[in-house]
Amino acid sequence: MRFFKLTRAGRSGRSAAGKWEANRADLPPQEATPLSPDMELNLEHIRTTTGNSPDLIIRTIRIGASGTTKAAIIHTDGLTDKEIITRFLESFLLHARNPALFRDLNGAESPWTPLQMLEDFTLTLSSVAEIDNFNALFDNLLSGNMIILIDGFAKGLSADTKGWEDRGVQEASVQSVVRGPRESFSECLATNTALIRRKIKDPRLWLESRSIGRVTKTKVALMYIKGIANDSTVEEVRSRLDRIDIDGIFESGNIEELIQEKTITPFPTMYNTERPDSVAANLLEGRVAIVVDGTPFVLVVPVVFAQFFQSPEDYYHRSDYGIIRILRYISLMIALLAPALFISVTTFHQEMLPTTLMTSIATQRERVPFPAAIEAFLMEFTFELLREAGIRMPRAIGPAISIVGALVLGEASVRAGLVSPAMVIVVSITAIASFAFPSFAMSIPIRILRFALMGLSAFFGLFGVFIGLIVLNLHLCSLHSFGVPYMAPFAPYYPSDQKDAIFRFPLSAMRRRPVLMQSPNPVRQNTVPSEPDAHHQREGGRGNP
Repeated sequence: MRFFKLTRAGRSGRSAAGKWEANRADLPPQEATPLSPDMELNLEHIRTTTGNSPDLIIRTIRIGASGTTKAAIIHTDGLTDKEIITRFLESFLLHARNPALFRDLNGAESPWTPLQMLEDFTLTLSSVAEIDNFNALFDNLLSGNMIILIDGFAKGLSADTKGWEDRGVQEASVQSVVRGPRESFSECLATNTALIRRKIKDPRLWLESRSIGRVTKTKVALMYIKGIANDSTVEEVRSRLDRIDIDGIFESGNIEELIQEKTITPFPTMYNTERPDSVAANLLEGRVAIVVDGTPFVLVVPVVFAQFFQSPEDYYHRSDYGIIRILRYISLMIALLAPALFISVTTFHQEMLPTTLMTSIATQRERVPFPAAIEAFLMEFTFELLREAGIRMPRAIGPAISIVGALVLGEASVRAGLVSPAMVIVVSITAIASFAFPSFAMSIPIRILRFALMGLSAFFGLFGVFIGLIVLNLHLCSLHSFGVPYMAPFAPYYPSDQKDAIFRFPLSAMRRRPVLMQSPNPVRQNTVPSEPDAHHQREGGRGNP
């Protein structure tokens, strides 16, 4: 697959133009020639360009009172709803040979052309548009629309008849919750945008659509709430999308890689989710959603570090349940530091452990032939290999292979004296902690940085771990996501945004949107529910209405 770099607007010069032409030299020709009045020439050009593809259906009929005028109905099999096309053909053939179709009420010739008559009187489909060139014709035809051509006219009609098969709305498989909506996005763009509009029934929810990819022409929708989202953020997202110049887009991850911040970092600077309620909640905070056709994952920008540890379920339970969120931060520290701390303490700083514990660990390691660092690297590498194999295996046996493999290998390694039981416990706790993150995108950089910290601890002990943490914190504080500091609301510190950072305060206390979003409408709750008065409580206690 060929990927092209972003070309900024206003970029000029002979060298840039030369590179542009070189990159486009091996691409299929972009047909922008106008349609011909001769319908047969148009049909021949369509067949030649598509290589006489068998899934291209061309139905030629005759219209008019005498039946001398030819018309063609063109659509792509598998991308259109055949029932809609069948109903249209029945209605079309019923009216096409009516002599009054092209005459007005006084018996004179109608002032409308046959195309105008079809568009205004015959076609009852939801969306109908005129096309006058092959570029628009192929774009509509390969997007699932039906094309109508009439002999003698250099224009045609495109009618919305999309109806391909999709898996529909199913339960979320990655970001599952105990309490909350079960629905998730699908691979159909129209379905995904409709799911978001079901959550936010407001005309200020604006949608902008564009096609990205010179070959795939993937539909990408930009959604935001006008008056809540910051206009500069929306304009920045819009400009980055418009600068994309690439052959094809197949998943939202391609969009994420092309428009993310250019700082080299393992951390995700865009949030992806398969849950419509999560996208709706982010839109209400002033963020922007990017919906890509063909993928069930929607991108949300801007994003901050704390957002990857927030679960939709936090807001569906009582606020005291939000204390559970602190366990995710503890899991972050365990998944990142546990093996590195074990290596440094057992290798360089044995005096930090109680004598009894140190004696127990030393006894376990008497038969182990490897240093603690090599032992940890082997165990971590083996577990990552098992996790990757479990993902690639068929779904019915993948989890079983992972669990059985971990148990068998761990027990056999301890019995063979290759690893110590304490190391197996540390690696197991680390693996469990890495699964506590609500967002899978955050677990990937943690797994990478874990090996880096293990290497530093093997050479420098706790000093190396502290140096690594300092460099990591400096890097995180230097990141931005579409102009928003990545570590906000911690650095820079926003006191009002702490209500939804480490803990989740009651909804009545979160009356304003996050300050870091710079929303033009910062207030999201004007009134606080009043407490019932004492008289109401007494009356209610007696069972009175």
